[in-house]
Amino acid sequence: MTEYTVRRATPDDAATIARQRSRMFIAAGYADEARGGEVEEAFAPWVRPLLENGTYIGWMVHPLGEPEHVVAGAGLWVMEFPPHFLDLTPRRAYLLNFYVEPEARGQKLAERLLALAVEEAGRLGIRVVSLHASWMGKPIYEKNGFEASTEMLRILPEAPGVS
Repeated sequence: MTEYTVRRATPDDAATIARQRSRMFIAAGYADEARGGEVEEAFAPWVRPLLENGTYIGWMVHPLGEPEHVVAGAGLWVMEFPPHFLDLTPRRAYLLNFYVEPEARGQKLAERLLALAVEEAGRLGIRVVSLHASWMGKPIYEKNGFEASTEMLRILPEAPGVS
C-alpha cells in the first residue's frame, strides 16, 4: 500500500485545485467534460488570491517523496457570514473541493482531509462548518457528524451579456 503525506496548498497549486474541482463535478455526474473545463478555467483565478490572503486553506495529498504527484485535495473557505443563532461569530467555514483520484480511493484520504479541515475550523474559532455534499461524499460527511440542513436552492437564468 502506498504511503501518503499531506501538505498545505500554496497559490502555485491553484491550477491543480481547479483541475480537481472539475474532476470532482465530472466524477459525481454533475458536469460533462466541456462544462468541467469551464469550471477549471474559471476557478483557478478565483482561488489563487484566496490562497494568497489565507481565506482559502487547502491541503494536497501525494505519495511520500512525490510532492508533484497530487492524488487528493480539499479546501476550507473562511467566509464572512452574518451572526447567526448557531454562532455569533461573523465567519463560517465552508468545505469544498474534496477529491481523490480513482487510483487512490479506498484509503481513507477524504476522511483524513475532512479531519484536518474540521480541526482547522475549530483552531480558527469557527463553530459552524458547512458544505454541499455529492452523493459520493455524503456517507463520509454523515459518518463524521454532518447533518442535512434547511438550505434550498434556485438557479436563475443567466443575465444577457453576463458570464
